[in-house]
Amino acid sequence: MAETKPETNKPMQLQVEMDDATAQGMYANLAGVTHSETEFIFDFLFLQPNQPKAKLRSRVISSPVHTKRFMMALLENIKRYEERFGAIPERALNTTQGHS
Repeated sequence: MAETKPETNKPMQLQVEMDDATAQGMYANLAGVTHSETEFIFDFLFLQPNQPKAKLRSRVISSPVHTKRFMMALLENIKRYEERFGAIPERALNTTQGHS
């Protein structure tokens, strides 16, 4: 009798479920990043023009491995975006330390 092995090269089809509020997304125009030995913390903030305070919209905590995968996905998507729409301008921003 032949042994059957699961296909290991076939990518898994991931289904994502979300409620309507989450699907709407949350706008952020400022982000802060910090880390420890075991995790990265991403704070997504909204800063209104001419206001001294920013409002935390979302905090995402991730492992170093997933953070690196996220960075690589961002770089790939920025590359694709710029190929299609042109270079994204880099502007100097007045931000606090640890935020970009």
